[in-house]
Amino acid sequence: MRLTLGFIGIVTRDMAASLAFYRALGVEIADGQDDAPHVDATLDDGTALAWDTLETIREFDPDYAVPVGGHRIALAFDKGSPGDVDATFATLVEAGHTAHVPPWDAHWGQRYATLLDPDGNSVDLYAELDTN
Repeated sequence: MRLTLGFIGIVTRDMAASLAFYRALGVEIADGQDDAPHVDATLDDGTALAWDTLETIREFDPDYAVPVGGHRIALAFDKGSPGDVDATFATLVEAGHTAHVPPWDAHWGQRYATLLDPDGNSVDLYAELDTN
């Protein structure tokens, strides 16, 4: 049996704010969708990333409750180089997005940083350290 990931879905309270964050991260998202109930984008590796508003989710799951506490899942993006981790983190923070863990050299050999998207989802940036 073959298992294929179809897409990663993000439920958002504010589509425009969420799309702005992911655009600043580098996700290519077509313009004119900030008020859409559902948005799709395809990452460079072919992975589909999708957003749905709370209202859209509640159309088929009326009891949907926004999770509270720590994140349930984290998205991690390979930025290619330690410098790109730092630069992307700085750009997103300067744009007003929430820094969670500033860039650091992890013991497992990666430059690593974590931000929170507008809905509180953990978004990790990483790259292999040059010493590996």
